[in-house]
Amino acid sequence: MKKLGLTVLAFALCLTISSSTMAQEKQLNKALKKEYKNKMKEYEKGGWKIFGTSRTLDVSLLSHYQKLNQDGITEAYGTALSASKNIAKDKLLMSACITYAAKNGSRIKGRIVEDMGSIVSTEELAEFDHFYAAYENAIQTEIKGELRQSYSIYRPVTVDGKDAFEFETYYIVDEAEASKARIRAFQNAARESAVAQKYAEKVSAFVNEAFNPMEE
Repeated sequence: MKKLGLTVLAFALCLTISSSTMAQEKQLNKALKKEYKNKMKEYEKGGWKIFGTSRTLDVSLLSHYQKLNQDGITEAYGTALSASKNIAKDKLLMSACITYAAKNGSRIKGRIVEDMGSIVSTEELAEFDHFYAAYENAIQTEIKGELRQSYSIYRPVTVDGKDAFEFETYYIVDEAEASKARIRAFQNAARESAVAQKYAEKVSAFVNEAFNPMEE
């Protein structure tokens, strides 16, 4: 009888958890639908059009959001101005790498100052400035191969009286692979930094933390 009671209790608990999970998923889907609609309105109002694919903008955006719902997936983006659509792709990728590196570098600097300020001397903090620059340069190189293009948009603009195009491209980032790229960048930058080598264990832990370049 006691065993039956425990079984019923376990079943009831499973139902409660299942009901809670379904409610959370329903709430998330509602929020995602609202986010999607707002983003589409923003694109339409701004005169943005899809670029580089036969898919429509709404399908491309939905596909992008589906990818972001996967565990360990984040996004990055690049921007560019160009008179030619043909040369925009390289500019967009470079922009995304620079933006990603700068935001990650700023985050690492913040973590070092906040968490290590009491154990690092003023002189060492000054030395870290050289490390940040080297780290950001290394990140730009290492992260390039980890950015997977998701979708691109463009719109016509006028720059200095001349016709041109404004582009934005969004990339999918696998955080597990991006973490490896950041560690490689840290190792490369640390070779030329005595202070980074001295505190390598702590700094590499900061580098290895999950990072979303869209939230920094």
